[in-house]
Amino acid sequence: MAAVKRRLPMTLRAYRLISAVMTPLAPAWLAYRLKRGKENPARVIERRGEAAMDRPDGPLIWVHGASVGELMAVLPLVERLRAMDLSVLITSGTVTSANVARERFPPDVIHQFIPLDTPRFVARFLNSWQPDLALFTESDIWPNLIMASAKRRIPLIIVNGRVSERSFRRWRAFHGTAKVLLGRFELCLAQSGLDANRFTQLGAPQVDVTGNLKLDVPAPPIDNDKLKMLKDTIGDRPVVAAASTHPGEEIAMIEAHRRLRSSFPGLLTIIVPRHPQRGRDIYNLAERAGQAPALRSQRQLPGQHTQIYIADTMGELGLIYWLAPIVLVGGSLVEHGGQNPIEAVKLGAAVLHGPHIENFAEIYAALDAAHGAAEVLNPDDLTMCIGNWLKNPAARKSTIEAGQKTVARLGGALDRTVAALEPYLLQIRLEYRLANA
Repeated sequence: MAAVKRRLPMTLRAYRLISAVMTPLAPAWLAYRLKRGKENPARVIERRGEAAMDRPDGPLIWVHGASVGELMAVLPLVERLRAMDLSVLITSGTVTSANVARERFPPDVIHQFIPLDTPRFVARFLNSWQPDLALFTESDIWPNLIMASAKRRIPLIIVNGRVSERSFRRWRAFHGTAKVLLGRFELCLAQSGLDANRFTQLGAPQVDVTGNLKLDVPAPPIDNDKLKMLKDTIGDRPVVAAASTHPGEEIAMIEAHRRLRSSFPGLLTIIVPRHPQRGRDIYNLAERAGQAPALRSQRQLPGQHTQIYIADTMGELGLIYWLAPIVLVGGSLVEHGGQNPIEAVKLGAAVLHGPHIENFAEIYAALDAAHGAAEVLNPDDLTMCIGNWLKNPAARKSTIEAGQKTVARLGGALDRTVAALEPYLLQIRLEYRLANA
């Protein structure tokens, strides 16, 4: 086991005390979140650490991911663990991620909402599930959960570990706290050399680079009926898309469409906002710009007069990647840090991105170096690059092929991660075998 300090720093002692004192306010907090649609009313008990079902017999591997992106990254790992006949409990903190877990993960994988990080709720959760190994994705670390798990001698491992520049600066300001928390982990499996260096500087005792699991995630499934309906509706119109967009990026995409539509008759631009509830706001932007919009959430299809089609729905991003041969991956023209381009590449889109790509810096660097993606700095660049690729299908195809080769070359993180976990999995199996001898 990793060494554990006997005396916690003041920050962690204060956190533990405050979270314990605030526990009686949890019902009010959960009621507030329920009103905002941020909790599942049928499953609120899970946020108080109560189990919705019995623990399965035998070894249980607990995998935690904060939200959709983190959960999808570990999907192949969870499938590999199930193939080893190991029971898997996955936890996350959002309603959307729970829906994705139900739709995409094997049916015998258990999903629970992560408990609120208070000593009482955490203890209740751990008493119910008694996991034999805990895998935390990226860097979603809850102090009470981590400290209580380590105290119970549950091996803790970070998989697909990543530390953004912003998180690194924040944790470095509380270096003693970071060192104690990361010191509870047996092992940290980092996405890149940069992430490994940051984890080491913050105090992780053992760090290995295994690569980014997101590169090994299969492309999302496509609803063939929906795809056919959209293809039949769109016909032979040229199509471009902006995916996982944030405020400000839709304006740039609508402006690019306005400039390009006279040169490319019938051009259809599809916008997929990162947060679907922003669909109506984007509709209003397009309408004010004189670019006739339609909302997918209202069951509207892109008719012949539709200029901007707003796909403000959940779980249909893969559908859009199939339809649009050119995709701006959002979160990159504004200071957000970029969104994941891998699914777009795997599904055959030529990828554009802005300059703000810190969250996926190494992936974008590899794609750009191989000419498997292109950077645009502003709306003028965006318009020019889309126009060039619409005029030159051969150049677009070359970019798509280079992107797919790059993603395939960078894969392999799943095998390296499983190999790193193998000693722990063998030890768990051995302990159960001896206990049942």
